[in-house]
Amino acid sequence: MSRTSRSPWRVAINRYLRTLPPLETLITFEAVGRHASFTGAASELFITQSAVSKQMRQLEASVGVALFERKPRGVALTQAAEELLVTVNVMLASLYQNVTRIRNVHQSNAVSVLATHALAQFWLFPRLIEFNKAYPDIAVHVHAINEIDEASLNDFDLGVLYGAGEWASLNSDFLLPEIVYPVAHPSLNVAGIQTLEQLAKANLVQIDTSAWHCLDWQQWFRHLGHDYLPPDKAPVFNQLTLAFRAVQQGMGIGLAWTFMGDEAIAKGELQRVTDYECITGFGEYLVSVRHRSLSPSAEVFRHWLLAATAAEAG
Repeated sequence: MSRTSRSPWRVAINRYLRTLPPLETLITFEAVGRHASFTGAASELFITQSAVSKQMRQLEASVGVALFERKPRGVALTQAAEELLVTVNVMLASLYQNVTRIRNVHQSNAVSVLATHALAQFWLFPRLIEFNKAYPDIAVHVHAINEIDEASLNDFDLGVLYGAGEWASLNSDFLLPEIVYPVAHPSLNVAGIQTLEQLAKANLVQIDTSAWHCLDWQQWFRHLGHDYLPPDKAPVFNQLTLAFRAVQQGMGIGLAWTFMGDEAIAKGELQRVTDYECITGFGEYLVSVRHRSLSPSAEVFRHWLLAATAAEAG
């Protein structure tokens, strides 16, 4: 190939530079779209309103169509702008996720960990404090979501995943069994609740698990061979952490997993309600993507967490 010939990659870059708006104008445009206001976008981005106006004129010139209808208060997006905003939102979200993944996975002294909100707050966080004391030079980045599956682990070094420990694409090490039992604030008088029938008639704090995989009261009773339907006026929360907080405040009887309930009971902050408990046969597993080697820092954290968990179990 001659020195004057251009590679496909160079041609592609030139095409992008010639036809795509500057990234900063798209970021500003996304903020303007959310606020429907140049002033609101300027305040969020810590730039002047005139700078926002200049960038939006630049964006309109690059796209070649009008994007805004100026109003007495704020601006309205044109139909073309509405279409562009959908594309920009997807592009920026994808770019953010991938840059975050690359930053987390490839930092030599950092470990990225994925876990549910409840497990991250009640079980993982206290252990991170101890790990930080032992390894202050390794930073652990925790990302908490409830909708976790195998594919979610592609963007993280490690994860704590609920299941039976069998995932085709993941390495897994057992951490905790799933044991779930009823608890209440010590101020509640639950002495009269001895049977499942009595428990079913009590004020139970409900968990809405329609958007993620988690045991609710109906499933808990079913595991123990008892039919149960929650009453219409029962308090309902869509996060386990919120439901547990309601129980801590004395709103009613709630379900507690051992990783969140055992310590609170030992401290006298909660009380068991009946001796009934559900052992599902599932559990929490420390997992990592099978086809990708862990970084040295991730290996250190993995071995430390498994050893600490085993020591706690006796």
